[in-house]
Amino acid sequence: MQVDLVGGYYDAGDNVKFGFPMAFTVTMLSWGVIEYGSEISDAGEYDHALLSIKWATDYLIKAHPRPTELWVQVGDGETDHGCWQRPEDMTTSRRAFKIDKNNPGSEVAGETAAAMAAASIVFRPVDLPYSRLLLRHARQLFEFGDKYRGKYDESVKEAKGYYKSVSGYKDELLWASLWLYKATDDEIYLNYSLLNALEFGGITWAITEFSWDIKFAGLQIIASMLLSEERHQKHRNVLDKYREKAEYYLCACLGKGGAANVARTPGGLLYVRQWNNLQYVVTASFLLAVYSDHLRATGRRLVCGQGAVGAGEVLAFAKAQADYILGNNPQGMSYMVGYGPRFPVRVHHRGASIASYRDEKGFIGCVDGYHRWFHSKDPNPNIIIGAIVGGPDKNDDFEDRRDNFRQTEACTYNTAAFVGVLARLHGLEHQSPTAHS
Repeated sequence: MQVDLVGGYYDAGDNVKFGFPMAFTVTMLSWGVIEYGSEISDAGEYDHALLSIKWATDYLIKAHPRPTELWVQVGDGETDHGCWQRPEDMTTSRRAFKIDKNNPGSEVAGETAAAMAAASIVFRPVDLPYSRLLLRHARQLFEFGDKYRGKYDESVKEAKGYYKSVSGYKDELLWASLWLYKATDDEIYLNYSLLNALEFGGITWAITEFSWDIKFAGLQIIASMLLSEERHQKHRNVLDKYREKAEYYLCACLGKGGAANVARTPGGLLYVRQWNNLQYVVTASFLLAVYSDHLRATGRRLVCGQGAVGAGEVLAFAKAQADYILGNNPQGMSYMVGYGPRFPVRVHHRGASIASYRDEKGFIGCVDGYHRWFHSKDPNPNIIIGAIVGGPDKNDDFEDRRDNFRQTEACTYNTAAFVGVLARLHGLEHQSPTAHS
């Protein structure tokens, strides 16, 4: 059986389609639209957001041709990293990799289920048949991932060096069940997240990062916000435990959690690790923004070990992180490409760093790409507008070099999570001053 795997997104500056981070990109972009669709619409970007989601979900639908089969990668990092070529000239392996009953991958099945479920909510008001199609795939993928449990990077070892699953698959299964509950209102999915809360670590793991690999903070926040509805009070015992872990994460980000606090640079940026640190900053900013709205709506304050925090202060911190990314930092550098007077111009990205086919139609091979383009000290010929690079180090220092991939490579999931943050901040312009308190 031939499978059409045209479409979708490369994860970052390479030419490999990794299904795991691609699905997370869809989930986060969809969540941003769900929370802040009106703000995105007010900015004139609603149609663009839906097109961005659909470009990926169309691909993910094709990658799931059978209930227990999901194609999770196209290309491999080893051959790709040996070439510096624009996509039009690719000579690297396009071998595709899948998971199935005999080669399970619960992480990527669960994350793709979450992506499909979240996207189904987005499309429900505008394209009901497509929304239902997404939901059917989401249900099948969740059942597949849960019934045939196993680590995806053991089945697809070619992913291990690039998107290794450190946290395992239990967080993805909880994450997917909660997104399916949001999408369907079917109690079976809520009960799954409640009955497995202890065994799968949902109410035991206290985590201080949220990423394509580690979903605990995100799922804990979704679960805890269910408490605002009266119908969920019967589950308060478990949901309160989810909330305790969610607020542990938030307090750590805010610097109110004591020894558990997330480190910060001298300029005030959250700092988790040297490789693509901004991915953790944008996801934290998004969760903080969403939870600040929850606090405001419920009239609660966030109680941390080092003091209580109001909704306004939570949102203000998210805004400060966004402001840092956009240029309010010691370098005076916007880490969103194309924004502001100064931004990275040597982004570690094949398509951006090599002349487009429109301008140079001659074939560019692996070695030639490295020689002429990768090692050049000139700015990239193409500006990848809206991309968010890895960002500065723990001392706020940043080197704008193409070979400095830890800091200059841009990833789809960085920008996807930031869309919701920017939409929320855009909405501040239309709120009364009392709404910020």
